[in-house]
Amino acid sequence: MQHISDAMIDALVTPADAQAVLRDAFVRFDEGAAAMQARIRTEAGGVKLSTLGAVIPGQGVAGAKVYTTIKGQFSFVILLFSTEDGRPLASFDAGAITRLRTAACSVLAARHLARGDARRLALFGAGAQGQAHAIQMAAAFALEDIRVCTPNPAPDLAARLSAQCGVPVRLCGVDEALDGADIVVTASRAVTPLFAGERLPAGVFVAAIGSSLPHTRELDDVALARASLVAVEWRVQSLREAGELVQAGEGVLPPGKIVELAALVAGRVPGRRTREEITLYKSVGVGLEDVALAGLAWRRLGERGG
Repeated sequence: MQHISDAMIDALVTPADAQAVLRDAFVRFDEGAAAMQARIRTEAGGVKLSTLGAVIPGQGVAGAKVYTTIKGQFSFVILLFSTEDGRPLASFDAGAITRLRTAACSVLAARHLARGDARRLALFGAGAQGQAHAIQMAAAFALEDIRVCTPNPAPDLAARLSAQCGVPVRLCGVDEALDGADIVVTASRAVTPLFAGERLPAGVFVAAIGSSLPHTRELDDVALARASLVAVEWRVQSLREAGELVQAGEGVLPPGKIVELAALVAGRVPGRRTREEITLYKSVGVGLEDVALAGLAWRRLGERGG
């Protein structure tokens, strides 16, 4: 059984590849032709072990992602199996897969929920996930301006990210970042809302991806209430893990306001209806994404002769 490193993933899979295979996986899930295993967390002595997985027969793979969290630092491994004969296919470092798949799913959501003429991106948090989102959003939309609001930025962050995205990048505060923003990405480690929901401009699409814990949140109830819909990867897991949803006040999320990403990409539910509405995507990360992307990398490796 081969081990596939993060460097190999970066060489084998492009963001466009990731978006395509993830779209296919979510459509299969919507059709009942794929299944997910919700995240299970086990903790002792300050060490947390988490597992989540999926079975995707149409892509020929099943698997699980296993990772530790120690002092806020994550170490990921994915185990991949064949759905044809059950044999183990490969193990993966999975840091690159996690970075790729999270941003790719935000782009999938954005294609249905953001305005097609989006030009200004506000990015809250510029770690690995934040930067991956900026790069993939810049490739998906004709962005003209990226504003980054992040604590303790590296001195070369704006210049480096601008070169990667092909878009001017500037560091700024909350008010400047949100002013006229068409897309907002929150990729922080905040435990309380990053800004007041009243500050969101009309017509904006928000991808909140920084938290998957029920006691933390990046968006407040006003942001949720102003949104016409809130898209999630999988209702079962999101309602248990997403702090925004768990902590939402009474009446903030009426029946029908939460929709699944699978239903959006399969065309069963409409996305954005008007230019002025605010739309949200709340991600916690699900096993379907990791297994689908690992399967793609495995197939690509085979195509290149291992």
